[in-house]
Amino acid sequence: MLEIRDLRVQFGKTTIVSGLNCKVEEGQWLMIVGPNGAGKTTALGAITQAFPYSGEILLEGRSIRDYKATERAKRVAVLSQNHYVSYSFTVEEVVRLGRYAHSGGLLGGRRQEDEDAVEEALAVTGLSSLRKQSVLTLSGGELQRTFLAQVLAQQPNLLLLDEPTNHLDLVYQKQVFELISDWLKKPGRAVVSVVHDLSLAKAFGSHAVLMHHGERVAWGTVDEVICPEKLDSVYDMEVSAWMRMLLSQWE
Repeated sequence: MLEIRDLRVQFGKTTIVSGLNCKVEEGQWLMIVGPNGAGKTTALGAITQAFPYSGEILLEGRSIRDYKATERAKRVAVLSQNHYVSYSFTVEEVVRLGRYAHSGGLLGGRRQEDEDAVEEALAVTGLSSLRKQSVLTLSGGELQRTFLAQVLAQQPNLLLLDEPTNHLDLVYQKQVFELISDWLKKPGRAVVSVVHDLSLAKAFGSHAVLMHHGERVAWGTVDEVICPEKLDSVYDMEVSAWMRMLLSQWE
């Protein structure tokens, strides 16, 4: 579904991502992991066309650059980690913005398929009862679910997520990751996420790419990549021993 070939991102003379190669197929959840400064978010930004890059990014076998913005938006949706809202839109109005690419713009009018997509997105994210509430009154978890509902209403084939539960309480982390996991179960879908929490990556991901200093260290199944042999040298510590010690506090 998505293939990255020799991706390179530079800002001035500084190389942030160098020679990244990986891909994600239908039904897979690719976790991009690595320590701070590894180039994870920059790589995702290149995929979303937010940053200039060299190399190739292929979506369904075609250069992602060749898609018109509205055409790409029907296939790819992006959920970032931070949402700064200063407008008093309702939850429903924010979710409805996810249908913009499908409705033909501001003058496209409302269609039944748009209404159905919005209703389904509100329902699966548990926001139906909050649909008329201003987003300015929401908790952090509710706000993140609102923007998740927006991208689900977009009905993409590929979800791109940048730390989707960063700064959220545990209950909201669980809700968001389970919602995305359920969304992925339908045919023709895939997910790519930047994740700092290795436990979440291992629990929900099917595949992973490990980055360090802008380069790919490993790529494959989650068990192949998120393992002591790969992690310890990158994080400069015994990662599994640290994780087990934390878990032991609950035993």
